[in-house]
Parts: sequence; structure tokens; C-alpha cells
Amino acid sequence: MPRSSRLERAPADFIHGKWIDLATADGRDVRSTAVITSVNPAAPDEIIWQGAPDVAHVDSAVAAARRAFPAWAALPAAERHQFLRRYQQVVKANLERVAGLICDESGKTMAESRFEAGALIAKVDITLDPAGAWSRIADFEVPVSATRKGINRFKPHGVMAVIGPFNFPAHLPNGHFIPALAAGNTIVFKPSDKTPAVGQIIAELWEEAGLPPGVFNLVQGAADVASSLVSHDDLDGILFTGSWPVGRRILEANLDRPGRIIALEMGGNNAAVVMDDADLRQAVIECVRAGFATTGQRCTCTRRIIVHEGVMDRVRRAFVEAARSLAIGPGRSEPPVFMGPVINEQTVRAVLGFQRRLVARGGRVLLEARRIGRPGHFISPGIIEVDGSQFRAGDAEHDCEVFGPLVQLSACRGLDEAIAQANGTQYGLAAAIFTQRASDAERYFREVRAGCINWNTGTAGASSKLAFGGLGRSGNHRPAGAFSVDYCAYPVATMVETSPDADVPAGMTFDDEWLRGDG
Repeated sequence: MPRSSRLERAPADFIHGKWIDLATADGRDVRSTAVITSVNPAAPDEIIWQGAPDVAHVDSAVAAARRAFPAWAALPAAERHQFLRRYQQVVKANLERVAGLICDESGKTMAESRFEAGALIAKVDITLDPAGAWSRIADFEVPVSATRKGINRFKPHGVMAVIGPFNFPAHLPNGHFIPALAAGNTIVFKPSDKTPAVGQIIAELWEEAGLPPGVFNLVQGAADVASSLVSHDDLDGILFTGSWPVGRRILEANLDRPGRIIALEMGGNNAAVVMDDADLRQAVIECVRAGFATTGQRCTCTRRIIVHEGVMDRVRRAFVEAARSLAIGPGRSEPPVFMGPVINEQTVRAVLGFQRRLVARGGRVLLEARRIGRPGHFISPGIIEVDGSQFRAGDAEHDCEVFGPLVQLSACRGLDEAIAQANGTQYGLAAAIFTQRASDAERYFREVRAGCINWNTGTAGASSKLAFGGLGRSGNHRPAGAFSVDYCAYPVATMVETSPDADVPAGMTFDDEWLRGDG
């Protein structure tokens, strides 16, 4: 039975504290059932996880989370937070095991995989910091009158579905789990069908941390399971990280549920601007890093680099040569590599197809993205120089997110044109500007439509101590990061009167004799 040596058990769902086998080694013909299989993108013959999900488990998982919710929400916050601290210690003890599985199943380098595993630990501290994120949902009181006070408290929503992505299969869903559980919600987690083993190891860690049954549930599956989950009648919220097309379907499935919290963290068509006064060494290094980190499979990766015409020749040459120099190979390579494979063959074809379309529209190939002649889904970095006037919101060719190592380079004559090009997208996740002029950076901040805007550092990479999210096709104004607690609890206002002497309002007559019991 295919199974990762880093998992404690065979493929399974985790519902109400029990593991439900999904293994395919029981004599069934796997061709006749809805089997999902994850492989090592660096060695596609190596099966990491294989199981036959059951869409009926969605009902069971949601029911388990609903049963567990009242008791979990009723616990004092300090007691809930103790469970999160236990989870934090369990992750620390299993850090290399988690990182190794992320590397093998997603294709990321070990350096990136260790960084991701470490982020699971850091998220607990960031969320529970009483002077930081947690203060955003701290109760408070205000005086209303001499005898009346107002209290603002926060309540958990209830059962939250978390839909995870493949590119950060542990860190991004964890960014939902921690604040949701801390605030008193219960969870049903569906990992990406490209990284089910990472999803399972996360459930194993929560089990080891001793969460009460039903507080955290895992259901594996593909689109059918996801669709059943996000349209389930007994959810209170959906916390999603993924692409705009899938986010759109989630919204459509919930048009008649306006009271359901839906937090969408989606893709980007991110622009970085290099002005004529920029430190060009810094700008090029950061743009190469941000353009090709995680083999271009981050929502914050730089997709478009807009360069002032006065420095274009120097930037073009350095950018191409630095990208050409990137070491590519399996994530466990020694010495370490910068880029691993993309997730699957479909992604390879999407990148190469996008490159062909850009060339057909007049783009000039500066560095061709190509398949690398070795086993696995490896592709080299690509750079296409294009006419920046083609950056228009909704343009079928340029305004799309292609999740891979391909960057467009364009020239601009000044800041006006740079801002216009940067805003030529329906996405609005990340943007960056490289300049020594504070006035240019400030204007760029004011006028560029994005949720993350950096100055002299690349678009990829964010601090979990800040907000993280975007606008338009990148998100629905519910940013994650330190602000994720905001969508995990809702404020409830309470008025408390401390005096029994209620004032009789004008126009009303009241006689205390009416309350006497003798007549």
C-alpha cells in the first residue's frame, strides 16, 4: 500500500477523534473508484499518498465539528490556548519529519520546507500575543451613563471549513487553524488533493496535541469533496486559500448564505517597479528571488517587472544572467538548489503555453522557459520582454496568474506610466517599488491597488505579524496574517444597567401600584 514513511498510519480521514481508512490496498480495483494519488514532483514514479476519499465523510465531519463546538467554545480562552501550546511543542518535536514531507510532496527545497514547518510554530506565538494579534478581539468596556456601561465581547462563529492549497500545504491552512481554534471555533479541513499527505500529518499532530474529539477534523478529496463541503448547510464559515476561479465558485455556492463568513485568499498578478534611482543590485536580486521563489508557485511571486527606460539595459542584462544562474534540482539536493520542480505536468504545460502566447503577441524571449531533461516536473526560468501598454485589467492573455517560473519585463518612462502598468490587472495582492525617493514610494503606496506594497524589497515574502491579503480577484477584504483573528470571531455589544431606578420616558405613565400583588 503506497504510504509515506513520515506518516504514522495509512491514508485516512480523521473525524471525531477517529481515523477512517481510505487505503486502496484491500483488493479493490483502484481504477474503478475515485482514487487520488500524490507523487514526488521531482520523481513522479514515487507515490507519496494514495487513497479513495468518500464524499459522505463530509457530513460526518461537519456533524462532529458541530457536536464539539459548544463545549470547545465554552472553555475559557486560556484553556483553549493551552491546547495550541501543546500543538506548538508537538510540531517542534516533529519539525524535520514535517519539513521532509513538505519537500517530497510539494517539490519545494528543504530550505523552504524547513521555513514553512517553522512557521507553524511561530503562528501560535503571533496569534496569542496579548499585545499583538489577540488584542484585536479582546473584550472592552465603555461608560454609557452614570449607571450604565457598554461591553464589547467576541464570540466564535462555529464550524469553520478550511480549504488548503498545495504550495504552502501546512503553513497557509495553519494560518486559519490557529486563530479559529483560539477563538473557540471547530474545524473541518480539506487539504489540496495534490498534497494530501501533508494534510494528514497536520491532523496527526493535532491528535497528538490532545484536542477534544471533533474539534479538528480532516476530510481528503478532490473537487467533489470540496464542493460538498463549501455548500454544506451546517457551516458557519469558509476559510479558503487558492485560485480565483475556485474562490468564485465558493462565492456562487453561498449566494443565499449572507451570514456565513467567507475569507478568500487568492492569487496575484504582481508588479515590481524599478525606478532610475534604485539600487540596481538590490532590485535585481530581489526581483529574481521574488519572481522565481518556490519555482514561481507563490501567490506573491513577481509576475511583471516594470523598469524605468533609463536603466532598462543594465537591469535587463543582470536580471537575465542572475535568473540563468539559478540552481535547479530536487529539493533534497546537496549542495542546495534555489528551485525545485513545479507541482505537476499540467503546470509545465501551462507555463510553456503562456510563454508561446506572449511571444505570439509580440513578446521577445530574453530567457526561454524550457523543460529540463531529467525525471520530474522541472522547468527553467523564463523571461519575456513585452509592451507594458498591454497590461490592462481583464486582458485575457496578460492579466492572468500562471503559477510557475515565468516573468514579464516591460519598460516605462516615469512613475505615472509605472503606476498605470502596475494597476493594469484585476488582481490586487502584492506590489513593490525600488527607489531611493521617499516621495515616489509614498505616491506608489497611495495609488497602487494592492493589499501588500513593499519598498526596496520584493513582492514575495510577508511578515505574519502584519496583515496579509488582497483586493479584487486576490481577496475579499478579509486579510490573513495577524488580522486572521478578525474573521474568526464576531463582536457582540452588551448594555448593562447597574441601577434599578429605570427612568420613565416622556409620554409614558407608570404607577408602581400596578406591580403590587394585592389587587
